[in-house]
Amino acid sequence: MANSPVVKKVAKKTAASADAQKPSQPITTMSVIAPAMAWLIPGAGHLIQKRWIRGVLLMASIISMFVFGLLMQGRVYRPNGGDILDILGFVGDVGAGGLYIVTRAMNWGPGAIAHATADYGTKYIIVAGLLNFISVADAYHIAIGKKP
Repeated sequence: MANSPVVKKVAKKTAASADAQKPSQPITTMSVIAPAMAWLIPGAGHLIQKRWIRGVLLMASIISMFVFGLLMQGRVYRPNGGDILDILGFVGDVGAGGLYIVTRAMNWGPGAIAHATADYGTKYIIVAGLLNFISVADAYHIAIGKKP
C-alpha cells in the first residue's frame, strides 16, 4: 500500500507545497547593487563580489562585441512601438546598459543597414546586450548565495 501510485502522488504534492512555502531569500544590499552594477557596467557585478576572472572575461567579451558591432556600422535600435523585430532588437540593445546609454547619447549607430557587415554588426550589438542580461542574472544569483 505504501508503494501505491496514489500514495506517491500525495507525497509529491506535499513535498511541492513544502518547497513553495519556504521563505524567500532576504534582500541584502549586495543582491540589489550587484545586478544594478552588472547591468550598468558589464562585468562590474562580478568584480564587486570579488569574482575577478569571471568579471574581467565578461567585461572584455561584452564590451568588445558591442564595440566591434559599432565599428561594423551596426544599427542601435531606438525605443519605439513599431515592428516586433525592432522592439526585440531594442530589448537586446538595452541589455548592454551603460554602453547603450553612451551610444544613444553620442548618436552612434543610427543608420540604415547598407551592407552585410552592418547587419552582422547589428547582431553583435544585440548579442552583447543579451549576454549582459545573462551576466546580470548570474551576478544576482551569486549575491543571494544560489551560486557558489
